[in-house]
Amino acid sequence: MTRYAVIMAGGVGTRFWPVSRIDKPKQFLDILGMGESLLQMTYKRFCKILPEEHIYVVTNESYRDLIKEQIPGISNDQILGEPSAKNTATCIAYACSKIAFKDPNAVVVVAPSDHLILDTEAFLHQVKEGLHFAEHNQALVTLGIKPTRPDTGYGYIQYLDKHDDSAVFKVKTFTEKPNDELARQFIDSGDFLWNAGIFIWKTQVILDALEEFLPDISDLFKQGKDYFFTDKEKAFINKIYPVCPSISIDYGIIEKAENVYVLPSEFGWSDLGTWKSLYEITEKQQDENVLIGDEIELHESSGNLVYTECPKKIVVLEGVNNMFVLDTEDALLVCPVEKEQEVKRIVGELKLKYKGSYI
Repeated sequence: MTRYAVIMAGGVGTRFWPVSRIDKPKQFLDILGMGESLLQMTYKRFCKILPEEHIYVVTNESYRDLIKEQIPGISNDQILGEPSAKNTATCIAYACSKIAFKDPNAVVVVAPSDHLILDTEAFLHQVKEGLHFAEHNQALVTLGIKPTRPDTGYGYIQYLDKHDDSAVFKVKTFTEKPNDELARQFIDSGDFLWNAGIFIWKTQVILDALEEFLPDISDLFKQGKDYFFTDKEKAFINKIYPVCPSISIDYGIIEKAENVYVLPSEFGWSDLGTWKSLYEITEKQQDENVLIGDEIELHESSGNLVYTECPKKIVVLEGVNNMFVLDTEDALLVCPVEKEQEVKRIVGELKLKYKGSYI
Protein backbone atom coordinates (compact mmCIF):
# COMPACT_ATOMS: atom_id res chain seq x y z
CA MET A 1 0.00 0.00 0.00
CA THR A 2 1.10 3.59 -0.64
CA ARG A 3 1.28 6.10 2.21
CA TYR A 4 -0.01 9.69 2.06
CA ALA A 5 -0.57 12.62 4.40
CA VAL A 6 -3.41 15.14 4.41
CA ILE A 7 -2.79 18.38 6.29
CA MET A 8 -5.91 20.34 7.25
CA ALA A 9 -5.07 24.06 7.04
CA GLY A 10 -8.35 25.90 6.66
CA GLY A 11 -9.03 27.29 10.15
CA VAL A 12 -9.02 30.99 11.04
CA GLY A 13 -7.57 30.75 14.58
CA THR A 14 -10.00 33.20 16.18
CA ARG A 15 -8.73 32.56 19.71
CA PHE A 16 -5.26 33.76 18.68
CA TRP A 17 -6.46 37.26 17.81
CA PRO A 18 -5.03 39.86 17.36
CA VAL A 19 -2.05 38.01 15.87
CA SER A 20 -4.12 35.51 13.89
CA ARG A 21 -6.26 37.24 11.25
CA ILE A 22 -8.63 36.07 8.53
CA ASP A 23 -6.14 36.99 5.80
CA LYS A 24 -3.29 35.15 7.58
CA PRO A 25 -4.45 32.80 10.34
CA LYS A 26 -2.23 31.13 12.91
CA GLN A 27 -1.16 28.11 10.83
CA PHE A 28 0.71 30.51 8.54
CA LEU A 29 2.39 32.39 11.39
CA ASP A 30 5.62 31.88 13.29
CA ILE A 31 3.57 31.93 16.48
CA LEU A 32 6.37 30.23 18.46
CA GLY A 33 9.13 32.58 17.32
CA MET A 34 11.11 29.67 15.81
CA GLY A 35 11.57 30.97 12.27
CA GLU A 36 8.90 28.72 10.70
CA SER A 37 5.14 28.75 10.56
CA LEU A 38 3.13 25.95 12.16
CA LEU A 39 2.18 24.75 8.67
CA GLN A 40 5.81 24.60 7.57
CA MET A 41 6.74 22.64 10.69
CA THR A 42 3.90 20.17 10.08
CA TYR A 43 4.82 19.72 6.42
CA LYS A 44 8.51 19.17 7.18
CA ARG A 45 7.67 16.53 9.78
CA PHE A 46 5.80 14.46 7.22
CA CYS A 47 8.57 14.96 4.65
CA LYS A 48 10.78 12.84 6.93
CA ILE A 49 8.68 9.71 6.23
CA LEU A 50 6.77 10.45 3.01
CA PRO A 51 7.60 11.66 -0.51
CA GLU A 52 6.73 15.33 -0.91
CA GLU A 53 4.34 14.52 -3.76
CA HIS A 54 2.29 12.37 -1.34
CA ILE A 55 1.53 15.27 1.03
CA TYR A 56 -1.72 17.11 0.36
CA VAL A 57 -2.97 20.30 2.00
CA VAL A 58 -6.67 21.15 2.35
CA THR A 59 -7.29 24.84 2.89
CA ASN A 60 -9.60 27.69 2.03
CA GLU A 61 -9.17 28.58 -1.63
CA SER A 62 -8.19 32.12 -0.59
CA TYR A 63 -5.06 30.72 1.10
CA ARG A 64 -3.73 28.93 -2.00
CA ASP A 65 -1.06 31.56 -2.64
CA LEU A 66 0.02 31.48 1.01
CA ILE A 67 0.45 27.72 0.76
CA LYS A 68 2.62 28.08 -2.34
CA GLU A 69 4.66 30.81 -0.68
CA GLN A 70 5.34 28.73 2.42
CA ILE A 71 5.76 25.35 0.70
CA PRO A 72 7.74 26.02 -2.49
CA GLY A 73 7.38 23.30 -5.09
CA ILE A 74 4.01 21.99 -3.98
CA SER A 75 1.81 21.33 -7.01
CA ASN A 76 -1.65 22.77 -7.60
CA ASP A 77 -3.11 19.27 -7.41
CA GLN A 78 -1.72 18.87 -3.90
CA ILE A 79 -3.55 21.98 -2.68
CA LEU A 80 -7.25 21.27 -2.20
CA GLY A 81 -9.03 24.61 -2.13
CA GLU A 82 -12.34 24.77 -0.26
CA PRO A 83 -14.75 27.55 -1.28
CA SER A 84 -16.14 27.68 2.27
CA ALA A 85 -15.55 26.11 5.67
CA LYS A 86 -17.61 22.94 6.08
CA ASN A 87 -15.83 21.34 9.06
CA THR A 88 -13.61 18.26 9.05
CA ALA A 89 -15.94 15.58 7.64
CA THR A 90 -16.29 17.37 4.30
CA CYS A 91 -12.61 18.34 4.28
CA ILE A 92 -11.58 14.71 4.81
CA ALA A 93 -14.12 13.42 2.30
CA TYR A 94 -12.66 15.71 -0.36
CA ALA A 95 -9.03 14.76 0.32
CA CYS A 96 -9.56 11.02 0.69
CA SER A 97 -11.87 10.81 -2.32
CA LYS A 98 -9.30 12.54 -4.49
CA ILE A 99 -6.38 10.44 -3.27
CA ALA A 100 -8.42 7.22 -3.63
CA PHE A 101 -9.26 8.13 -7.22
CA LYS A 102 -5.53 8.36 -7.99
CA ASP A 103 -4.43 5.47 -5.75
CA PRO A 104 -7.14 3.01 -4.60
CA ASN A 105 -4.63 1.30 -2.27
CA ALA A 106 -3.69 4.46 -0.39
CA VAL A 107 -3.41 4.64 3.39
CA VAL A 108 -3.57 8.15 4.76
CA VAL A 109 -2.61 10.04 7.90
CA VAL A 110 -4.79 13.12 8.42
CA ALA A 111 -3.49 15.88 10.72
CA PRO A 112 -4.18 19.52 11.59
CA SER A 113 -1.67 22.09 10.39
CA ASP A 114 -1.54 24.16 13.58
CA HIS A 115 -0.68 21.75 16.38
CA LEU A 116 2.57 21.77 18.31
CA ILE A 117 4.63 18.57 18.47
CA LEU A 118 7.80 18.85 20.53
CA ASP A 119 9.19 15.33 19.98
CA THR A 120 9.23 14.79 16.22
CA GLU A 121 10.91 11.39 16.37
CA ALA A 122 8.37 10.01 18.84
CA PHE A 123 5.54 11.42 16.74
CA LEU A 124 6.80 9.87 13.52
CA HIS A 125 7.32 6.53 15.28
CA GLN A 126 3.68 6.57 16.39
CA VAL A 127 2.47 7.58 12.92
CA LYS A 128 4.40 4.72 11.32
CA GLU A 129 2.98 2.33 13.91
CA GLY A 130 -0.53 3.57 13.08
CA LEU A 131 0.07 3.33 9.34
CA HIS A 132 1.27 -0.25 9.69
CA PHE A 133 -1.82 -1.19 11.70
CA ALA A 134 -4.18 0.55 9.26
CA GLU A 135 -2.57 -1.21 6.32
CA HIS A 136 -3.38 -4.60 7.82
CA ASN A 137 -6.81 -3.89 9.34
CA GLN A 138 -10.14 -2.36 8.34
CA ALA A 139 -9.63 0.25 11.03
CA LEU A 140 -10.14 3.92 11.74
CA VAL A 141 -7.14 4.78 13.91
CA THR A 142 -6.73 7.89 16.03
CA LEU A 143 -3.79 9.01 18.15
CA GLY A 144 -4.68 9.44 21.83
CA ILE A 145 -2.88 11.72 24.29
CA LYS A 146 -2.76 11.15 28.05
CA PRO A 147 -4.83 14.01 29.54
CA THR A 148 -3.29 16.38 32.05
CA ARG A 149 -6.43 18.28 33.08
CA PRO A 150 -10.24 18.07 32.71
CA ASP A 151 -10.40 20.14 29.53
CA THR A 152 -13.85 20.48 27.90
CA GLY A 153 -12.39 21.42 24.51
CA TYR A 154 -11.19 17.94 23.53
CA GLY A 155 -12.74 14.64 22.56
CA TYR A 156 -12.19 11.85 25.09
CA ILE A 157 -11.43 8.25 24.13
CA GLN A 158 -12.04 5.29 26.42
CA TYR A 159 -10.30 2.14 25.24
CA LEU A 160 -10.44 -1.63 25.76
CA ASP A 161 -7.81 -4.35 25.53
CA LYS A 162 -4.97 -4.38 23.03
CA HIS A 163 -5.61 -5.59 19.53
CA ASP A 164 -3.35 -8.60 18.97
CA ASP A 165 0.29 -7.83 19.79
CA SER A 166 0.30 -4.26 18.53
CA ALA A 167 0.27 -1.07 20.59
CA VAL A 168 -3.20 -0.23 19.28
CA PHE A 169 -6.33 -0.53 21.43
CA LYS A 170 -9.99 -0.96 20.51
CA VAL A 171 -12.03 2.11 21.36
CA LYS A 172 -14.90 1.54 23.80
CA THR A 173 -16.45 5.01 23.78
CA PHE A 174 -15.69 8.35 22.17
CA THR A 175 -17.16 11.50 23.72
CA GLU A 176 -16.68 14.80 21.91
CA LYS A 177 -16.22 17.87 24.15
CA PRO A 178 -17.93 16.79 27.38
CA ASN A 179 -19.09 19.24 30.05
CA ASP A 180 -16.78 20.03 32.97
CA GLU A 181 -18.27 17.49 35.38
CA LEU A 182 -18.02 14.66 32.87
CA ALA A 183 -14.48 15.65 31.89
CA ARG A 184 -13.46 15.44 35.56
CA GLN A 185 -14.97 11.97 35.82
CA PHE A 186 -12.99 10.89 32.77
CA ILE A 187 -9.73 12.16 34.29
CA ASP A 188 -10.44 10.47 37.63
CA SER A 189 -11.16 7.11 35.96
CA GLY A 190 -7.68 6.99 34.43
CA ASP A 191 -8.71 5.08 31.29
CA PHE A 192 -9.42 7.97 28.95
CA LEU A 193 -7.23 9.71 26.39
CA TRP A 194 -7.57 13.00 24.55
CA ASN A 195 -8.29 12.73 20.85
CA ALA A 196 -5.47 14.59 19.13
CA GLY A 197 -7.43 14.96 15.89
CA ILE A 198 -4.81 12.92 14.03
CA PHE A 199 -6.33 10.01 12.10
CA ILE A 200 -4.91 7.12 10.07
CA TRP A 201 -6.87 4.83 7.71
CA LYS A 202 -7.08 3.29 4.29
CA THR A 203 -8.95 5.62 1.98
CA GLN A 204 -11.44 2.86 1.22
CA VAL A 205 -12.18 2.34 4.91
CA ILE A 206 -13.01 6.01 5.53
CA LEU A 207 -15.00 6.22 2.29
CA ASP A 208 -17.04 3.20 3.41
CA ALA A 209 -17.66 4.91 6.75
CA LEU A 210 -18.77 8.09 4.99
CA GLU A 211 -21.19 6.06 2.89
CA GLU A 212 -22.65 4.44 6.02
CA PHE A 213 -22.86 7.41 8.38
CA LEU A 214 -22.76 10.52 6.17
CA PRO A 215 -24.35 9.40 2.88
CA ASP A 216 -25.19 12.97 1.83
CA ILE A 217 -21.49 13.86 1.79
CA SER A 218 -20.46 10.49 0.35
CA ASP A 219 -22.88 10.70 -2.60
CA LEU A 220 -21.62 14.15 -3.56
CA PHE A 221 -17.93 13.20 -3.63
CA LYS A 222 -18.56 9.97 -5.51
CA GLN A 223 -19.25 12.21 -8.50
CA GLY A 224 -15.68 13.51 -8.29
CA LYS A 225 -14.22 10.69 -10.35
CA ASP A 226 -15.12 12.66 -13.48
CA TYR A 227 -13.38 15.81 -12.22
CA PHE A 228 -10.44 15.09 -9.89
CA PHE A 229 -7.03 16.06 -11.31
CA THR A 230 -8.66 17.96 -14.20
CA ASP A 231 -9.27 21.63 -14.87
CA LYS A 232 -12.94 21.01 -13.97
CA GLU A 233 -12.21 20.04 -10.36
CA LYS A 234 -12.54 23.55 -8.94
CA ALA A 235 -15.93 24.13 -10.57
CA PHE A 236 -17.14 20.74 -9.29
CA ILE A 237 -16.04 21.53 -5.72
CA ASN A 238 -17.61 24.99 -5.88
CA LYS A 239 -20.88 23.37 -6.96
CA ILE A 240 -21.14 20.70 -4.25
CA TYR A 241 -19.72 22.52 -1.21
CA PRO A 242 -22.77 24.73 -0.60
CA VAL A 243 -24.95 21.64 -0.16
CA CYS A 244 -22.48 19.70 2.03
CA PRO A 245 -23.53 19.59 5.70
CA SER A 246 -21.12 21.14 8.18
CA ILE A 247 -20.16 18.43 10.66
CA SER A 248 -16.95 17.23 12.27
CA ILE A 249 -15.50 13.82 11.51
CA ASP A 250 -15.73 13.13 15.25
CA TYR A 251 -19.48 13.69 15.52
CA GLY A 252 -20.22 12.30 12.07
CA ILE A 253 -18.23 9.06 12.14
CA ILE A 254 -15.79 8.45 15.00
CA GLU A 255 -18.47 8.47 17.71
CA LYS A 256 -20.61 6.00 15.74
CA ALA A 257 -18.32 3.56 13.96
CA GLU A 258 -17.48 0.14 15.45
CA ASN A 259 -14.01 -0.17 13.90
CA VAL A 260 -12.32 2.72 15.74
CA TYR A 261 -8.94 2.09 17.38
CA VAL A 262 -6.59 4.29 19.38
CA LEU A 263 -2.82 4.40 19.64
CA PRO A 264 -1.82 5.88 23.05
CA SER A 265 0.90 8.40 22.31
CA GLU A 266 3.30 10.81 23.96
CA PHE A 267 5.19 13.27 21.80
CA GLY A 268 4.88 16.65 23.49
CA TRP A 269 1.52 17.53 21.93
CA SER A 270 -0.59 20.67 22.20
CA ASP A 271 -3.39 21.74 19.92
CA LEU A 272 -2.38 25.39 20.50
CA GLY A 273 -6.03 26.31 20.66
CA THR A 274 -5.62 29.39 22.86
CA TRP A 275 -3.02 31.82 24.14
CA LYS A 276 -3.15 29.95 27.46
CA SER A 277 -2.13 26.71 25.75
CA LEU A 278 0.83 28.52 24.17
CA TYR A 279 1.82 29.90 27.58
CA GLU A 280 1.62 26.46 29.18
CA ILE A 281 3.93 24.73 26.72
CA THR A 282 6.50 27.53 26.27
CA GLU A 283 9.66 27.63 28.37
CA LYS A 284 9.26 30.26 31.06
CA GLN A 285 11.71 33.06 31.65
CA GLN A 286 12.28 34.98 34.86
CA ASP A 287 9.22 35.15 37.15
CA GLU A 288 7.27 32.68 35.00
CA ASN A 289 6.95 35.12 32.11
CA VAL A 290 6.84 34.13 28.42
CA LEU A 291 8.22 36.79 26.07
CA ILE A 292 7.90 36.47 22.30
CA GLY A 293 9.31 39.35 20.26
CA ASP A 294 11.97 42.05 20.53
CA GLU A 295 12.36 44.90 23.02
CA ILE A 296 10.23 43.68 25.93
CA GLU A 297 11.02 44.90 29.45
CA LEU A 298 9.30 43.61 32.60
CA HIS A 299 9.64 44.96 36.14
CA GLU A 300 8.05 43.33 39.18
CA SER A 301 5.76 41.42 36.82
CA SER A 302 5.08 37.68 36.76
CA GLY A 303 3.01 35.01 35.02
CA ASN A 304 2.57 37.05 31.84
CA LEU A 305 2.66 36.17 28.16
CA VAL A 306 3.85 39.12 26.10
CA TYR A 307 3.81 38.87 22.30
CA THR A 308 4.89 41.72 20.06
CA GLU A 309 5.55 41.85 16.33
CA CYS A 310 6.51 45.53 16.21
CA PRO A 311 10.33 45.78 16.03
CA LYS A 312 10.35 49.57 16.38
CA LYS A 313 8.24 49.59 19.55
CA ILE A 314 9.33 48.77 23.08
CA VAL A 315 6.84 47.08 25.39
CA VAL A 316 7.25 47.72 29.11
CA LEU A 317 5.27 46.13 31.95
CA GLU A 318 5.50 47.42 35.51
CA GLY A 319 3.77 45.58 38.33
CA VAL A 320 1.64 43.48 35.97
CA ASN A 321 0.77 39.88 36.83
CA ASN A 322 -0.99 37.01 35.06
CA MET A 323 -1.89 38.91 31.91
CA PHE A 324 -1.73 38.36 28.17
CA VAL A 325 -0.32 41.42 26.38
CA LEU A 326 -0.59 40.90 22.63
CA ASP A 327 0.65 43.72 20.42
CA THR A 328 0.40 44.04 16.64
CA GLU A 329 0.69 46.96 14.25
CA ASP A 330 -3.02 47.83 14.42
CA ALA A 331 -4.33 46.13 17.56
CA LEU A 332 -3.45 45.63 21.21
CA LEU A 333 -5.13 43.10 23.48
CA VAL A 334 -4.58 43.12 27.25
CA CYS A 335 -6.43 40.26 28.89
CA PRO A 336 -6.22 38.49 32.28
CA VAL A 337 -5.11 34.88 31.95
CA GLU A 338 -8.35 33.60 33.48
CA LYS A 339 -10.39 35.49 30.86
CA GLU A 340 -8.65 34.07 27.79
CA GLN A 341 -11.75 32.11 26.73
CA GLU A 342 -13.43 35.48 26.12
CA VAL A 343 -11.18 36.26 23.14
CA LYS A 344 -13.50 34.49 20.69
CA ARG A 345 -16.50 36.47 21.95
CA ILE A 346 -14.53 39.73 21.74
CA VAL A 347 -13.58 39.01 18.13
CA GLY A 348 -17.23 38.38 17.27
CA GLU A 349 -18.26 41.72 18.75
CA LEU A 350 -15.44 43.58 17.00
CA LYS A 351 -16.41 41.99 13.69
CA LEU A 352 -19.94 43.38 14.00
CA LYS A 353 -18.93 46.79 15.33
CA TYR A 354 -16.13 47.48 12.86
CA LYS A 355 -17.65 45.61 9.89
CA GLY A 356 -14.76 43.20 9.54
CA SER A 357 -11.92 45.65 10.17
CA TYR A 358 -9.19 44.48 12.56
CA ILE A 359 -10.32 40.88 12.06
